[in-house]
Amino acid sequence: MTPGATMSDETLSNLLHEKRTFAPPASLVAAANVTQADYDEAARDRLAFWAKQAQRLTWAEPFTEVLDDSNPPFYRWFADGKLNAAYNCVDRHVEAGKGDKVALHWVGEPLEDTRDLTYADLQREVSKAANAYESLGVGAGDCVAIYMPMIPEAIVAMLAAARIGAIHTVVFGGFSAEALAARVEDCGAKLIVTSDGGYRRGAASALKPAVDEAIQKVEAVSPGQVENVLVVRRTGQEVAFDPSIDTWWHETVDSASDQHTPEAFEAEHPLYVMYTSGTTGKPKGIKHTTGGYLTQAAYTHWAQFDLKPETDVYWCTADIGWVTGHSYIVYGPLANGATQVLYEGTPDAPERGRWWKIIQDYKVSLFYTAPTAIRSFMKQGDTVPASYDLSSLRVIGSVGEPINPEAYVWYRTVIGGSGNGGEGTPIIDTWWQTETGATMMTPLPGVTAGKPGSAMLAVPGIEVDVVNDEGVPVGDGQGGYLVVTSPWPSMLRTIWGDDERYVDTYWSRFKEQGYYFAGDGAKKDEDGDIWVLGRVDDVMNVSGHRLSTTEIESALVSHPMVAEAAVVGATDPDTGQAPVAYVILRESAGDGGADIAKVLSDHVRSEIGPIAKPRQIMIVPELPKTRSGKIMRRLLRDVAEKRVVGDTTTLADAGIMDLIAAGAATSTED
Repeated sequence: MTPGATMSDETLSNLLHEKRTFAPPASLVAAANVTQADYDEAARDRLAFWAKQAQRLTWAEPFTEVLDDSNPPFYRWFADGKLNAAYNCVDRHVEAGKGDKVALHWVGEPLEDTRDLTYADLQREVSKAANAYESLGVGAGDCVAIYMPMIPEAIVAMLAAARIGAIHTVVFGGFSAEALAARVEDCGAKLIVTSDGGYRRGAASALKPAVDEAIQKVEAVSPGQVENVLVVRRTGQEVAFDPSIDTWWHETVDSASDQHTPEAFEAEHPLYVMYTSGTTGKPKGIKHTTGGYLTQAAYTHWAQFDLKPETDVYWCTADIGWVTGHSYIVYGPLANGATQVLYEGTPDAPERGRWWKIIQDYKVSLFYTAPTAIRSFMKQGDTVPASYDLSSLRVIGSVGEPINPEAYVWYRTVIGGSGNGGEGTPIIDTWWQTETGATMMTPLPGVTAGKPGSAMLAVPGIEVDVVNDEGVPVGDGQGGYLVVTSPWPSMLRTIWGDDERYVDTYWSRFKEQGYYFAGDGAKKDEDGDIWVLGRVDDVMNVSGHRLSTTEIESALVSHPMVAEAAVVGATDPDTGQAPVAYVILRESAGDGGADIAKVLSDHVRSEIGPIAKPRQIMIVPELPKTRSGKIMRRLLRDVAEKRVVGDTTTLADAGIMDLIAAGAATSTED
């Protein structure tokens, strides 16, 4: 946000107008899990609605109080009830006679690597890992750090911790040793679970060396904290092995008993800590507890995907190192007894159509991925997915950041066009965060006519709004801050070890109203539907107009030659700030021609208006993205403002910034 600027000074401009809508398929509506009646029920009595949804779980001791709001913002849900997350995700399905049902279709990146695990298999493996943890001195309240590729043992490691009441923190396998050390030290982990490595684009990528380096860093500040490292042999590559601390999974876990009785814990017992970026440079450890989190993760997974657990095959392409993997690979789907695909590798290894082949081979019906992945497939064109049978798809979803309308339409038409017997496949455009724990807004597939690019409305039982600087709701057609106006079951409870930072970060901006605010801007369209515009930090002040970078990106991607775009605001002596755009062209566009910058600049002018025309447009081969697909716009701002480019250690390809910086030096401003 521009220093000194507030929403009361300038309304967030609502420039793009999307009129297209897509009604849900009649065949889906006829048997939809959620109807308008569910919205009405939640509106009448929100707490009674969530008490009902909590009955999706098995409680060892039933709760008598739904919400304890006596000490805001430290809310407690179902606090006097007791349950076990691993039991709810595994054992109860076996006890219900579904032990032979496939829980995980695991697909490794090497083509020959596949493995199916039933719920009975999962119960045995989780029980063995829980016994192994206890033999290594891990118990309730201890922290286990998990740094692994996307293999079944990663999920087993999470559930084993939950089974014994240990708290897990999963660190994405693409993070550096320094990032891993900071998280291990902050949460006080005494056990690290890792592997020798994983496969990435056809090659074995080591993980164990980063763990060894991280332990040295932790030792310097907290001697003796890490007591054991449990190592899965995945690739067979040579790794350093210290018998005083390192233990092989196949020796310790595989030899353990497969009988283990899970203990019930209070609903507010911590389940996991998930670290997310902080403005101070120190990552924030987001603490999630058990009962409320598991309730909302299970309900939203069932509701937003219209899950039919006996017939659907579900696939979320996220990594378990991110919250999407926690809520919509591990806890939500397994609590619901779903069958799902777990894939280790990248979308284009060893071939471009790998994802579509997996959908075809496993008859995936519910698919959940990120807009960055969708736009990368747009760049390749329609030919690759067209060569696979994707007719099994029933519902497809988007997660991670706002999806551009044109990417939405491509996704629906090219990927989902043959689903539901040819009626087409609805898209759930979901908005939520690490902090919220589960989906907060999305059009539900059997109820809502989707609008390309809009998260539209809150799920039943959730209350959100768009407000101005004074916390007053804005009118239709206006923009402002996106807030959650009442507590929700899967909400974060605090920042690990720092209650004051929790209050200051999320609750101080609208303290008087008691609203949760985590930094996103949004607008209401003429129908009152909500469009998330990304981080308020990514809003520019151009000649007194507050413009969202998301809307300019959407305008660029609507041009037929553009596959993906990232826009940042750069300091400008005339206008205060000016848009600078980085654009990836579709393969069919070639280099776009000598006048491509003018063509795209004129296109933005016609789509939005002259105020939004980029000062500079750079054609780039790729954007700086983390391994999860998040675009690192701060690095692009460094280039746009001719500063030294900041830390690139979390990028999937750190070298891309050299190419972008070199291109910026030779490009011309409009």
